[in-house]
Amino acid sequence: MDKLGAIAMFVATAEQGSFSRAAEQLGKTPSALTKAVSHLEAELGARLFERSTRRIVLTEAGRLYLETARQLLQRLHDVGEEIGQLQHGLQGSLRMTAPLAFSRAFLDEVCAGFLAAYPQISLRVDLCDAFVDLVEAGYDLALREGQSDLPGLIARVVGRNRLALCASPAYLARKGVPTLADLDRHDWLAYRHPALSRQYWWVECDGQRTRLAQPAAPRLESDNYDLLLANALAGVGVLHTPLWSAAPYIADGRLVRLLADHEIDPDAFGDQILAVYPSHRRATGKVLAFIDYLAAFLEARGLA
Repeated sequence: MDKLGAIAMFVATAEQGSFSRAAEQLGKTPSALTKAVSHLEAELGARLFERSTRRIVLTEAGRLYLETARQLLQRLHDVGEEIGQLQHGLQGSLRMTAPLAFSRAFLDEVCAGFLAAYPQISLRVDLCDAFVDLVEAGYDLALREGQSDLPGLIARVVGRNRLALCASPAYLARKGVPTLADLDRHDWLAYRHPALSRQYWWVECDGQRTRLAQPAAPRLESDNYDLLLANALAGVGVLHTPLWSAAPYIADGRLVRLLADHEIDPDAFGDQILAVYPSHRRATGKVLAFIDYLAAFLEARGLA
């Protein structure tokens, strides 16, 4: 029996939890999958599934075998794709995940430019603020803020995650330009996230560090950053924001950077923008091409 074919049938059965559903997915008969799994079990000398009339469940041996089988099939797929790229140039699909706020700030434009530069590559971009296990979820790449030291992952710094205070010209005309001494009298737009401090933030100017209290009663607070950004642009208040997000609006005059001579300490998200990918994808041309394109894009805009 074809060993790789049997392994693929085993993986499909484990993922579907059913011989019949896996057979439908693969376009084969349930008996063919049952025979393939039985062949693997006989070769290993161990049962991979506990079977009953109602369901099948992986044994401990089955769980161990599934992890390696998935890696094997993925690596063979990756190698085949890499060989194809050697012969025909970069092609295929690239699946990635990124925070929601990256989309509007720079990722929309990055994706458009990348697809124009590489017409044989297609992208799937899932925007999500929750932490995603790249290997488990099958992603090629993730964009993240902060640090990444998880085993099995490679992290490359592609940009800086500097912070800034910003407000619209309309707000400043109405309320005046804030100083360190009167920040607490201004209307604040506050991003709420479990990782962020609700107590203090720090700024530094000419070697002098100052601790500032977070606004006790913001004019508007939300766990959705895009909502806060829209209100900053509409003149509602002052926004504590990543510079990568505010930069286009500062450039076109819709936002003004406040206290620009002060360096704001990094928050809990850290001071880096990272491209993170599984270590087994280290030589995949399309992944590296996207990372290079993104890094060059951010550097050209002074965000690297």
